[in-house]
Amino acid sequence: MVPATHYAKSGDVHIAYQVVGDGPIDLVLVHGWISHLEYQWEDPALARFLNRLASFSRLIVFDKRGTGLSDRVAESALPTLEMRMDDIRAVMDAAGSNRAVIFGISEGGRFRRCLPRPIPGAPPH
Repeated sequence: MVPATHYAKSGDVHIAYQVVGDGPIDLVLVHGWISHLEYQWEDPALARFLNRLASFSRLIVFDKRGTGLSDRVAESALPTLEMRMDDIRAVMDAAGSNRAVIFGISEGGRFRRCLPRPIPGAPPH
């Protein structure tokens, strides 16, 4: 079953996202180059992987700006790394996530290192 798709506003762009599972930690999955939230559930291997992640977490998945169900962007306005990080923050805020593990695949891996989200009272890394 395909989870409900929601939209977060990041600047002037709508970012499509889904939340699956109700585990004790939030896990934001940042796909690689391209994704499509609804079609990913049609691939049995990918659906098993996502359901496994959702079995121990509250999994937050999204289509990056310009891909899948998120708003398109002009070739002349391709997103910067900072815009991509703002999109992740917007999705987390819309999903009600104050703290999450960032799990990046392929091109998505660079975001986990670039997305500091200070937590009051947390020790420095």
